[in-house]
Amino acid sequence: MSAGNDSRAEASPDGVTPVGSPRSRHHRERTFGAALGLTALGAILPGTAFLAAGRRRLGVLTLLVFLLLLGGGAWLATGGRRVAVRATVDTDSLLWIVGGITLVALLWAIVVVAGYRMLLPGGTPRGRRVLGALVVTLLVAVVAVPAVLASRLAFTQRDLIAGVFDDGKSATVVDTPDPFGDKERVNVLLLGGDGGEGREGVRTDTVVVASIATETGETTLFSLPRNLENLPFPAGSPLAEVYPEGFEAGAESESLLNAVYRNGPAAYPDILGPSDDPGADFLKLGVGEALGLSIDYYVLVNLDGFSRLVDALGGITVNVNYYVPIGGNPGTGALPDDYIEPGPDQHMDGARALDFARGRFGLTDYDRMDRQRCTIDAIIDAADPVTLLQRYQELAATTQDIVSTDIPRSALDDFVDLGFLVKDSGVRSVVFDATVIDPAYPDYARMRQIVQDAIALPATPTEEPPAPPADVPASATPSAPAPATPSPAQAPAADVVDACAYDPARAAEARAAGEPPTRGG
Repeated sequence: MSAGNDSRAEASPDGVTPVGSPRSRHHRERTFGAALGLTALGAILPGTAFLAAGRRRLGVLTLLVFLLLLGGGAWLATGGRRVAVRATVDTDSLLWIVGGITLVALLWAIVVVAGYRMLLPGGTPRGRRVLGALVVTLLVAVVAVPAVLASRLAFTQRDLIAGVFDDGKSATVVDTPDPFGDKERVNVLLLGGDGGEGREGVRTDTVVVASIATETGETTLFSLPRNLENLPFPAGSPLAEVYPEGFEAGAESESLLNAVYRNGPAAYPDILGPSDDPGADFLKLGVGEALGLSIDYYVLVNLDGFSRLVDALGGITVNVNYYVPIGGNPGTGALPDDYIEPGPDQHMDGARALDFARGRFGLTDYDRMDRQRCTIDAIIDAADPVTLLQRYQELAATTQDIVSTDIPRSALDDFVDLGFLVKDSGVRSVVFDATVIDPAYPDYARMRQIVQDAIALPATPTEEPPAPPADVPASATPSAPAPATPSPAQAPAADVVDACAYDPARAAEARAAGEPPTRGG
């Protein structure tokens, strides 16, 4: 009779535990401390608390779901990174991500509380129950806080995407479902706008075209000098009709490449049709014609807010190889207020970094172009994952204020894929400096030929590339990954690593020459 009763007790439905069953005895014998410890373990590894309480099916199911989620997260961080990044540039996906994070956190909290209630011994004194409730509340908070932070990051990212890629009006972009289509290359105009206090409007002192092969990600950067004159426009376009001899706006200083963005739309505001940024449209057409490329999109970074970006990163570290002037204007005779002295590994806040990137008094435009590239390189170095997570909201807000583009949201997925290709491919740089062209009398036909030769050259040649034509200086040839001992015929364009490295000999020479005596009052 007794055996029969035991058999019926074991056969009772799950959730109704008869007195005298093994599960009931274990429940009575478990101490309060053990219950808290197992609850904490269950918060770290959901399902284990259920297993300890004898709820095997529920525990195995919960643990299995947790392990699947953990495995999915590991895959997204490794082999599925492209899928993860695609999701972070889609505003709808970001909303689903927030919803998913909220649901997982809620279920996790329920698992913690339910596990504790199952494990809590019967007859536990009131004082210990209060202590247990506090511990469980703390465990739930540990689960909830990361979820809240992750959701805030997702909302911040969504606002950033919606703010920068707002799909506004453009006279040179047609938003299509397949933005890249059958294009062999995508060409993006990168502009550094030097606006702000003391400047009337925005001058684009940095003009670079990134030409990217859509199949391989091989990229060539073409840097144009700010003082380039007579910028041409495509034949048959409205701009070619009003500027048949190239861009001209009266005074020579107002007709340079860096003045097109401001002066073109000021003279002909509606010539290209509705646009949120007509100056960028002027430059896309003009620079594209100068290089023989069709410019698809532009990205403009306004240096007026650049210092806030550096401050949001906590500053940057650069090498200084010569005295860099702070302020000064050769055109008006205004002397620099001070100089940044030579020295390695100088940590700079936003204001000093802007001075470093802008300084030009007594130096050349090409010196400044090098320093701007070094500044960008330093920003990339400063933007490590930990810093980005800690300061992402401030960085995102700053980015919205200083970056504008006509890249439509529909193209972001394609740019994500292209970005992964670029990361694994070669990047070359061609600088049209004074050894290549005369900015006052540019030979645009020759520039176009140099561009075509550059983009035709493989990024990772298997054999030594041919020497440049006799009429093309070696410095105009694109830089590519070089063999151990490069030959003179392979003289590359300026490399960021070389240009930004500390040069003790040059710094010593600058110090030996003495601190520049010319300063402003």
